[in-house]
Amino acid sequence: MPGAAGAGTGVRHRPVLTELRLSAFGSHRAAAFPLGPVTLFAGPSGSGKSQVLAAYAALAALGSGATLDEAFPDPSSRVPERAVPDAQQRLGFRVGCTVDGPVGPVRLDLAVQAEPALRIVGERLSQDGRILLSTALRDPARSSVQAAWLTGGAIGVTRAPLPDDRLGTALLPLRVAGSTAGQRQVLAAAEQVVVALRSVFPCDPRPDRMRAAVPSGEGRLLGDCANLADVLRRTRHECGTRHALLAGAARAGCAGPVSGLEVKARADGRLTAVLDRGPDRRPTELGRLGSGELRFLALALVLLTGPGVLAMDPAAELLSARQALTVLADDLDRGLDRRQSAELLRLALLSCGRGHVRLVGAVGESAAPGARGLDGVSVVDLTP
Repeated sequence: MPGAAGAGTGVRHRPVLTELRLSAFGSHRAAAFPLGPVTLFAGPSGSGKSQVLAAYAALAALGSGATLDEAFPDPSSRVPERAVPDAQQRLGFRVGCTVDGPVGPVRLDLAVQAEPALRIVGERLSQDGRILLSTALRDPARSSVQAAWLTGGAIGVTRAPLPDDRLGTALLPLRVAGSTAGQRQVLAAAEQVVVALRSVFPCDPRPDRMRAAVPSGEGRLLGDCANLADVLRRTRHECGTRHALLAGAARAGCAGPVSGLEVKARADGRLTAVLDRGPDRRPTELGRLGSGELRFLALALVLLTGPGVLAMDPAAELLSARQALTVLADDLDRGLDRRQSAELLRLALLSCGRGHVRLVGAVGESAAPGARGLDGVSVVDLTP
């Protein structure tokens, strides 16, 4: 498989997910997927591509402080097919990941009860086979789990209740003092996992929301890319190099001649983005472009920018140069032709080769063959 997990520049210095585990999640059982700088999940409809990205997005949300019901709005759909409830009529699912970074590989595993009530019933944070944090549901009548984390020294382990609707690993920095070697190991591992999970941007450009003029704002791109014109206004003035790269991508992925990307303010103050068609040709408002062209431009912008321009909340305690943004894109090739898909992969490899950006996407069977032969791209083939 080209582009093995963990390859690329700076993996050990920037926390990143190098493996996603779906032990029992939707249509997946005992599945472990290595993740490289550019990883594409390919397969026909029903093969579980969207389930993989949904699991990743849910872990990212939990790492950012979301509650279980926010991370899993439809938990019953994540219960494995043909699962049989236990004597208490409980059903659930299990997911996990490995995060590599400055302290080495750290594993996070999570067991979630979906029915009769959504709650975490078990969590484990471990490194080199050593358990740093474990939680278990001891009393179903209480909305908490019993947690135990490594302390070291004379005490050995600290025990305390934690909420059963939040990721315990994300709460540890608020609960652990770091006064012993054991506590410092726990904190370092937890912070590495949280930084990686918070550095995720789920992206699904919606052309139907990108055609209208938008008000001028702070220029942070939304997940549906509806405010594309406002973000282009910002990037044009703040980073000429990236804006020039985006204009070059537009020339490669949009029909007709393209001299540049501009933003115009209407009389009401709202903004519209336009393609400059060159001398003696009228510019084309982006709202008049095809859906595939709009999705292509939005995805290209995401790959060429960074957390400061995206509507996300990365770890503020770590410099952006020490973080790797991971873009999650389900149906990455939806509405795109082969030329546009190839240009997006070229941009992904350009950005990901520097170690600052990673891409995890799902593509259909038509886009997969062109990606398989690219050095640096990992294609994971799924079957129904």
